[in-house]
Amino acid sequence: MSRDKPEPMTPAQKQRLESQLAELEGPRRKEVVQAIATARAFGDLSENFEYHAAKNDQGLLEARIRTIRDRLDRAVVVDQAPSTSGEVGIGSTVDVEDENGELITVEISSVGGVSPDSPLGGALLGASPGDIVEVAAPRGSWRARVVAVSPPAG
Repeated sequence: MSRDKPEPMTPAQKQRLESQLAELEGPRRKEVVQAIATARAFGDLSENFEYHAAKNDQGLLEARIRTIRDRLDRAVVVDQAPSTSGEVGIGSTVDVEDENGELITVEISSVGGVSPDSPLGGALLGASPGDIVEVAAPRGSWRARVVAVSPPAG
């Protein structure tokens, strides 16, 4: 499953993933196992909706666990020292204004934010407040102005 591509993240982002993994492998996995055991007690498995639903939940849970493990295996912890120049980096929270004047706040993160590999994330990396960036999105390019950059949260 591994794409062998390093996944940059701040220590806080890595900790968030590790916490998610612990929750999924511990209490959540136990809940799913219990649901399967309960559904088995209902009898004939061939027509047992509860059993099939619980097995489906188990498959989705195990896939999520594999995905998080893969991401953690590829994690590269980046320095989260605030940039003295105010440039956008991994973990930065960025306020951008799109062409319609709409203010958008995003976190540059492959963990629950805008991925640095995405069109928007890639365009913002290295930008500073006041910069206009060109976002080459699949549905067409658009421009955005960087309004503010906050350093990664500790």
